[in-house]
Amino acid sequence: MDEGIRTAVDSEDHGGPLAELRRLTEGQRELARSQTAEVRRARANGYSWQAIASALEISKQAAHKKYGRV
Repeated sequence: MDEGIRTAVDSEDHGGPLAELRRLTEGQRELARSQTAEVRRARANGYSWQAIASALEISKQAAHKKYGRV
């Protein structure tokens, strides 16, 4: 298919795979915002990086690297 035609068709992809990809991407953003907020709340309530990492199923180092500045 010609690239120009494909782009025009893709912009009208209501309910198709591109629309689903957009929906999933927004879901990932919302999940990331929610996780950051909960990590902040956990730290404010005195939970250790090890406890937070365990809940996230990642290493303590990875948790601190990702959320250490929140």
